[in-house]
Amino acid sequence: MKSEPLNFATIRARLATTHGKQYWRSLEEIADTKEFREFVQREFPAQASEWYDELSRRQFLKIMGASLALAGLNACMKMPEEKIVPYVRQPEEIIPGNPLFFATAMTLGGYATGLLVESHEGRPTKIEGNPLHPASLGATDAFAQASILTLYDPDRSQVVSNAGQISTWFEFLAVLRMELERQNARQGAGLRILTETISSPTLAQQIFALLEKFPQAKWHQYEPLARDNSLEGGRLAFGEAVETQYHFDKADVILALDADFLFSGPGWVRYAREFADKRRVRTGQNAMNRLYVVEPIPSTTGAMADHRLAVRASLVEDFARAIAGELGILAEKKALSDESHDRWIKAVVRDLQKHRGASIVLAGDQQPPMVHALVHAINGALGNTNQAVIYTEPVAAHPVNQRESLHELVRDMNAGVIETLIILGGNPVYNAPADFRFTEAMSKVKLRVHLGLNEDETSQLCHWHIPEAHYLETWGDTRTFDGTATIQQPLIAPLYDGKSAHELVAALFGHPDLTSHDIVRAYWKRHGLEDDNSWHAAIHDGVVPGTAFPSKVVSLRPIQSVATIATSGMELVFVPDSTIWDGRFANNGWLQELPKPLTRLTWDNAALISPATGEKLGVTNEDVVELQVGSQTLRAPVWVVPGQADQTVAIALGYGRTHAGHVGNGAGFDAYNLRQSDALWLGQGLEVRKTGERRALSCTQHHQTMEGRDLVRVGTINEFEKNPSFAHNEINQPSLYPPYKYDGYAWGMAIDQTACVGCSACVVACQSENNIPIVGKDQVARGREMHWIRIDRYFHGELDSPSIYFEPVPCMHCENAPCEVVCPVGATQHSNEGVNEMVYNRCVGTRYCSNNCPYKVRRFNFLQYSDLKTPSLKMLANPNVTVRNRGVMEKCTYCIQRIQAVKITAETGDRKIRDGEIIPACAQVCPTQAIAFGDINDPTSQVARLKAQPHNYGLLVELNARPRTTYLARIRNPNPEIET
Repeated sequence: MKSEPLNFATIRARLATTHGKQYWRSLEEIADTKEFREFVQREFPAQASEWYDELSRRQFLKIMGASLALAGLNACMKMPEEKIVPYVRQPEEIIPGNPLFFATAMTLGGYATGLLVESHEGRPTKIEGNPLHPASLGATDAFAQASILTLYDPDRSQVVSNAGQISTWFEFLAVLRMELERQNARQGAGLRILTETISSPTLAQQIFALLEKFPQAKWHQYEPLARDNSLEGGRLAFGEAVETQYHFDKADVILALDADFLFSGPGWVRYAREFADKRRVRTGQNAMNRLYVVEPIPSTTGAMADHRLAVRASLVEDFARAIAGELGILAEKKALSDESHDRWIKAVVRDLQKHRGASIVLAGDQQPPMVHALVHAINGALGNTNQAVIYTEPVAAHPVNQRESLHELVRDMNAGVIETLIILGGNPVYNAPADFRFTEAMSKVKLRVHLGLNEDETSQLCHWHIPEAHYLETWGDTRTFDGTATIQQPLIAPLYDGKSAHELVAALFGHPDLTSHDIVRAYWKRHGLEDDNSWHAAIHDGVVPGTAFPSKVVSLRPIQSVATIATSGMELVFVPDSTIWDGRFANNGWLQELPKPLTRLTWDNAALISPATGEKLGVTNEDVVELQVGSQTLRAPVWVVPGQADQTVAIALGYGRTHAGHVGNGAGFDAYNLRQSDALWLGQGLEVRKTGERRALSCTQHHQTMEGRDLVRVGTINEFEKNPSFAHNEINQPSLYPPYKYDGYAWGMAIDQTACVGCSACVVACQSENNIPIVGKDQVARGREMHWIRIDRYFHGELDSPSIYFEPVPCMHCENAPCEVVCPVGATQHSNEGVNEMVYNRCVGTRYCSNNCPYKVRRFNFLQYSDLKTPSLKMLANPNVTVRNRGVMEKCTYCIQRIQAVKITAETGDRKIRDGEIIPACAQVCPTQAIAFGDINDPTSQVARLKAQPHNYGLLVELNARPRTTYLARIRNPNPEIET
């Protein structure tokens, strides 16, 4: 559907004339464009071409007849015959229908998240957080949830290949043996190892031992989102690299300088929990922390801020210098050019000083080392060091400046001194800085070997590609943000005979027969797990006890902060993508289709600009512009983001892949083409030109709209203290429904909007638990995404600096459910425990229930979205949830399969279900515990206590649907000096 150009003057005028608390989801809504009206007026925009004109009776019958005929095809569909084979000798620990859980960990960027993986008859099917692990505390993020899909990805590399031809592991070993004999004579002078960030104690020890055997060889590290700036900032401040840890449970005031600590970075899942725990407002509990955010691009952390300033990325250092000057750290005070910003900083500094030792100032990895050094000095001056902020040794086993490390490798390749290059993971051909010309340099190496999950852009240019074992297929070890080690154990044998990095490095030693288990076990026998009992305990718990790094004493050096020169041109900011990260998840359909928290875009990246910048350039959503930095150019569609800093263009990394797989190839544009080694995060001198072209983007911000209703409730802590029931909206209306008494359980849910950070982990967890298919970019554009829970994002206030709020919306499980009374076949019905249930076999696809649902939480299978043919994807399905065919309606069930499983266990033990024993997938994954579920008939249950809070409210209660899912209003804690 072609978007109507936006008139920014009209939008500003309409926002200026609104009164009260109006919340809006998109610029199109405020402008009341034709595109927005069509989404509001029609439930199913796929028939848009049929509904533009007045409908004749003949057209109506034709459309409805086709719709009903397609729905009827579902009942006539015959599934292919498949042979099943029973166990001959069933393993003792496996009981069909009873899953097993195994502790392991997933590493991203060198930092581990502790996991519990659910396994059904030897098939891992679901990821959960490990409650015993310090980085997860029982929760996870969307990347960990979706990693199960990567395991079963049919596009994973499946064979050893040589020059693009199928080969074998043994043929590779023969070639490797001859090459290592030559290198042995030269002490490895022509051998290089390239890895990503390594925190595995075992793998690091293997590589160091290899360097002892080949003393002239070198180990290089590179990944595009490396934390070089953080490490260099530590060296500037303390003379050594350090790892910074934060205790948000001890912080009453937080200042984030372009740091999205509630969504990404080391330890963010734990940090989000601690942050939320200091904000939970209840009756008699109104103490809250306060969050200030300075950033160029709206982030999830910025959306949670009590005060947020949008400034250009290059000016964040000025803010850090201004704070340091106010605290006397720098000889001269830095006065900001904007007087209002200067007053804002002074108020923030006073607030920080009032909470000495109980505050945190932190900087994002994309900010230059000087900002990090200033932040260390600021925390020291505020007495936060060894209180809310502590320092340890770096978690990375070999902390180096990765940009410089890769540059050295490229220089040696160009010089022709490298004869053998072993790449253990990573994709530098795709994501190395453009000016390094990595592809050209690597072509000069005589023997190139790549170990990877996929035959990606790098493997295409290597002589040998070795399929890598997924982390759920191999033994390993890793460390989390505080140094705690975890033993990674496999859940399944390698599907494609993949090799781990441990096994490939062992082959370099001449020991190709060593297994990853033997290698890891041998290391830990020498490092604290000598006996089998301690080894098994560490595997069982997912934590190696006593391995967390101790805090270290650091000595602050004098900081010479040179004044930055302000630039007036456009800035180009590179950001990790919120769903596919640096591109490694590009072939993961769950993450591609997951709407990005702030823009709600799917399957694409875009050039993000502010409304004022769009106005200046004369472009609106989906207009294509040409971006030029130096001699490099790139074409990208525009997306306007309220709250973004002016003169700033932000582009997400990770798209534009050519060898990701069937899912990821061709999605979006490759931002790495503009990334230079001296401007990895911020490019100056950007030129932007309008091309006159347009490119369709798939965005969900208009879908399932409930606009014009009082949905989001927000108040300050002062408003709550004066009127705790400010959000309560219970309406007692007469009902045509007969009353029903729930003598047993009555299930319900409460969602705390003050705690929800909008990370969307719940969306992917629900998708994984309930076998929800992806539909693709085209179908999403038609409004047909299948997610059972969505995260609505709302703006409030001025166009250029709005507040941002998130609201998770699952099925409400209404007591007086509007969907039930209109279903002609009784496919949707009410249980005696208050759950709105779906009987798929009855559904004939009329979609009356969806039309009658005011919350728009029901999804229709227009096409056969579920993959019923690919063998590996069949293994992914949760056996306790039906895999739906086309032509049926589906929606959130409160994870009825989990409810029933616990009920059976409780009935077997002749007892009642305990509070907290049933945890739906969305609640279990939530890093901040924003979602509570339980029996509302039990007044002592957590959900009943939350529903009894004065600021609890229901959506659209004026309709008398009596939703079982309710919300706790968002509470803010503004500084009276800034906001009166």
